[in-house]
Amino acid sequence: MNILLFVCLLGQQTVAPSIEPVGPARGTNIGDYNIRQSFETGYRFAAIDGNRGKYRSDVNFLNGVRLLGSSLTVHSRQGKGRLFDELIINTQGLGNDPYQFTNLRLEKNQLYRYDLTWRLNDYFNPALTIAFGQHWQNLQRRMQDHQFTLFPQGRFQFFYGLSRNIQDGPALSTANLLDARGNIFPFFEDVRRLQNEHRLGGLVQLAGFKFFFQRGWEDFAETTRGSLNGPGTPLDPTVTSTTLNGLRRDHPYTGITPHWRLNLFQEIARWYSVNARFTHSKGQRAFFFDELASGTIRGGARNLQTLVAGNARRPVTSANLTLSVFPLRALTLSNHTAFHSTRMEGDNTLQQITNGSLDFLTANFQFLGIRALTNSTLLDVAIRPWISLQGGYQFATRDIRSTEQLAEGAFRERFSFTQNNRLHAGTAGFRLRPIKGLTLVADGEVGRQNQPFYTTSDKDYHAFGARLEYKQKLYRLSSQVRTNVNFNSISLFRHSSRSRQYQIDGTLTPNTRFALDAGYQRLHLDTLTGIAYFLNFNQINSDSSWFVSNVHAAHSNLHLSLLRRLDLTLGVSLTRDSGGSPRPAFTQQPALLAAQSFPLNFFAPRFRFSYRISDKLRANFGFEHYRYSEIILAFQNYRANTGFVSVLWSF
Repeated sequence: MNILLFVCLLGQQTVAPSIEPVGPARGTNIGDYNIRQSFETGYRFAAIDGNRGKYRSDVNFLNGVRLLGSSLTVHSRQGKGRLFDELIINTQGLGNDPYQFTNLRLEKNQLYRYDLTWRLNDYFNPALTIAFGQHWQNLQRRMQDHQFTLFPQGRFQFFYGLSRNIQDGPALSTANLLDARGNIFPFFEDVRRLQNEHRLGGLVQLAGFKFFFQRGWEDFAETTRGSLNGPGTPLDPTVTSTTLNGLRRDHPYTGITPHWRLNLFQEIARWYSVNARFTHSKGQRAFFFDELASGTIRGGARNLQTLVAGNARRPVTSANLTLSVFPLRALTLSNHTAFHSTRMEGDNTLQQITNGSLDFLTANFQFLGIRALTNSTLLDVAIRPWISLQGGYQFATRDIRSTEQLAEGAFRERFSFTQNNRLHAGTAGFRLRPIKGLTLVADGEVGRQNQPFYTTSDKDYHAFGARLEYKQKLYRLSSQVRTNVNFNSISLFRHSSRSRQYQIDGTLTPNTRFALDAGYQRLHLDTLTGIAYFLNFNQINSDSSWFVSNVHAAHSNLHLSLLRRLDLTLGVSLTRDSGGSPRPAFTQQPALLAAQSFPLNFFAPRFRFSYRISDKLRANFGFEHYRYSEIILAFQNYRANTGFVSVLWSF
């Protein structure tokens, strides 16, 4: 549900860059090439009132000069350029925007194609609701992807690719050090993560089939370091029995994952089609944790060093095969088989040294194997051109094996567990086109599982959905409804959930100078789940948690072209979670009633206008207001006025 709410909150459009065209529609001819280019630069402003950290975690647009957007397109007029036939470069948000993007394509027909994508995301998390903000993060992630292809239009294609993902920046963390009954201390972390992937492969097209193959190597390294060079500030100042004088924590983590990817599919289907996929990876990981802390505990000095080292292996294999036959024009029969196997095994050792003496040495080994096989069959019958029926059956089996071994000195103990789960599910649906432009699609699924893996997994469930759309040349109107109900009561922690989704949206474009789109969506979710927690040093196992959410999300956008020079865009987004009334019967603790729903409101109106000064020059202004408010955690509320002023120039 949190993911759905996050999408609703951030689904509104950003007021920059501008979308209106500038310059000649057909570009400018220079030699053998046709060139189109534009450049939008300006100043972005933001005035924030309230919780600045929450605003930065949601929006994060701040003041400064920006290259809001640029575009360059160079095409060979005859398709026979000397070095290249096509060059495309697009950028957005360069110059310290939190979300920056660049892509480039360079291509020579029949010979080569080079694609480059570069992104930068600033991630700010004040962690206000976690440890009183002491898990704060201000990280930056830079991602790039390169792909070079030989003979891109040929029957035999070959490529090499490289991807890189870097994340670094400052952060805070906390640790309970020196003693289990001690205090919690925050400390600084320097986060550094690096991931690379190299790819070699190709594509072969023969006899109506396409065969794709790729060999890849992915490596990952994290060298995050934590430190505290002076006396620590405890999270609970009333507990004075523990003090921290200094801390150094290194926990490097490295790994490599070689993999294969194969794909065979039929390009032209007559009476049958085949689509097959196979992937296999063999990941290996190694880690080392070295922590040194010094301080006092109940009046005595203590120096504690903790050393943890381990390695793990994780081979993963997946295969999919889809066969479809078309014996009649109105009949389609498809069968899909999927296999997945994951094995994780590894060991680790733990040593702790207190004031120069070795307290204990332990060694652990763990194995987890999950193997799943799924087969589903779907039949589609077109009874008439305006009506078709679908029906299907799915069977899945999953086997889980787990082994844990603990060794401490001469003592060894080993535990093994197995679990098997079976799923039987049936699906049915229909598609109607009673009149031109009107389509109604409905589908449903009923499933039963005997031993789901998690208490929140689907067990006895049913789902239903329908979509109605009416589409004409100048307008479109559609609505959708979907509901999911799940009951899982095989465990001491009983779980049930129910979700419903309603949606309606439409567009109206009577001419090129007027465009309107609007929509409304309602999401309902309620869950009832068993929970366990500690209260006054006693473990509570018989309590439950009820959570309810009622999200209402609406949006509207209007675009107008006036006087052949002025383009005006107006829009608004509104998201509201009304929550639900607390239900004391579902919990033993009155303090938990406040955590059964989290009402909030998010309101974001915006407007933008663009004035064409000349054929190659436009002036732009955009403004957007953000208003975020919560009922329970009111300290996270904020208001912000953001916008930009820019000039869009074609040259």
